[in-house]
Amino acid sequence: MSTGPTSVAVVLATYNERENIETLLPELLALPVRPTVVIVDDASPDGTADVVRAVAEQHPGRVHLVERSGKLGYGSAFVAGFRRAMETGADIIASMDADYSHDPQSIPALVRRLERCDMAIGSRYVGGIRILNWSMQRLLLSAGANRYINTVLRFGLSDCTSGFRAYRAEVLRSIDLDRAGSRGYAFLVEILELVFRKGYRVEEEPIVYTERQKGRSKMSRGVIVEAFGRPWRLLLGRLFSRG
Repeated sequence: MSTGPTSVAVVLATYNERENIETLLPELLALPVRPTVVIVDDASPDGTADVVRAVAEQHPGRVHLVERSGKLGYGSAFVAGFRRAMETGADIIASMDADYSHDPQSIPALVRRLERCDMAIGSRYVGGIRILNWSMQRLLLSAGANRYINTVLRFGLSDCTSGFRAYRAEVLRSIDLDRAGSRGYAFLVEILELVFRKGYRVEEEPIVYTERQKGRSKMSRGVIVEAFGRPWRLLLGRLFSRG
């Protein structure tokens, strides 16, 4: 693997994240890896896109806004963002939440991790639990979901559901993003399955996860139900593909 200079793109999906994006976007642009930032906004009524446009004018070529007609889903938002990031020619593409649950200062560590693997996951659980401001119920739900996914799909990872990730661009180019059809957070498991099927190496980088302080969570009962059933569909797909 090459360890030479690389270009980095960071992809975020937003819906009503104006309060967070006003400060997060400048922080991302100030990182030492000098990333390009791609924001996919699902017609936020709070003016999130207006903030992004204003920052983009101040930093030509470094901020890209993908505006969509409405709330079309977490998964399709990141597919759109990945495609725009690939169009920029980035060597490394990172994904993260826009609510400060993922610390932007951890991005350089994820990028460095890719010197010895193809996909890096910012893990809340590898080497111990590092989550701030969660209830015990939320923690048990998350930990249980990861155990459940590993039981079905045998990924052997501590944190299969983390959305804080970095990929070598060739990884995303080589997989069929259209096959990741989940609207919610099950998308993260689908992408992981597609990456594993290609034989890429995946490693985990320890991070600290902090519950959002501003705005509202996008988690819903429908998202949880979808996440419960998706691993079995992926397992069936894996078995049929081997056949």
